[in-house]
Parts: sequence; structure tokens; C-alpha cells
Amino acid sequence: MHHPQITPKFAPEITPSVEELEAQERRLVFRHFTYDDAWALGTLLVELARERQAPVAIDIHRAGQQLFHAALPGSTPDNDAWIDRKRRVVERYGASSYLVGARFRAKGTTFEDSARLDPDTYAAHGGSFPIHVENAGVIGTVTVSGLPQLQDHRMVVEALEQFLGE
Repeated sequence: MHHPQITPKFAPEITPSVEELEAQERRLVFRHFTYDDAWALGTLLVELARERQAPVAIDIHRAGQQLFHAALPGSTPDNDAWIDRKRRVVERYGASSYLVGARFRAKGTTFEDSARLDPDTYAAHGGSFPIHVENAGVIGTVTVSGLPQLQDHRMVVEALEQFLGE
């Protein structure tokens, strides 16, 4: 007996592959990154989050200095702790926090089980993305915390694509 395929009311999120995540990072590169760029990118993220009523905190760091921070309604101090943990992963690995976690999952393990790093200090969960400048490498991070990790990651990528005119 043939059963008609049932279409789910909401399509499940498709998890991007390691290759797709690496391609995002190769594509989303800045020519320069100034204090004004940090303000403009942060403001763009705040606008995206407000449109969606997303309960997030947003952070931009460059060379150890916080250049932008915003906490939207519904966010909590815990989001700031997540930002710090995700940002440290990007600073240590030079790749997005989501990609670092995905690379461990692709090897059949987890960051928590295999990285040998304190999970109270490092979190390879989506939402922190490297600020990569041409001919300079990774000089900072842009981070969102407050949504499920793939949505945090996607919000940052969407903002970077708009900001860089992709």
C-alpha cells in the first residue's frame, strides 16, 4: 500500500557541510576593518535582530578590543558568556565557531570530547565568525548569541553578506 508523502509544516533546517562553511569564510573577507565598519556592521545586525524580534546579544571585537556590543530585549547575561566562549574559539582556530564544531562532528566526535579545552572557556557553537581582512588574516570576530546555534551563525553570515555587498 502506497502512502502519500506527508509534507512537514516547517521544513527542517539543513545543516551546512564543512565545505559550505569553509566557502563562506573564503568569500566573506574585508578589504579593511575600521571602528566605523564595526559600528556599521553592529548596527546592521541590530536592525536584522529587531526585524525578527530576536532575543540576542551582539558583539564585535578587533585585536582584543570590544568595538561594539548590543543586548536586545530577551537577551540575558548568559548570552554575553556564550559570546566570550564562542569568540575564544574563533581567536584560537581562526575559523567560525560553527565550522570548528562541524569539523569535530565530521570526524565522529565533538569539540567538548576531543579539543582538550575547558568548556567553560571555549564553545564551538555557532554564532561567532572571523573578521578576515585581505593580506592581514583574521583580526577580529563578530558574534551573535541568543538563538539556536545555526540561526546565530546564519544571522552573522547574512549581515556580512549584506555589509560586503555579496
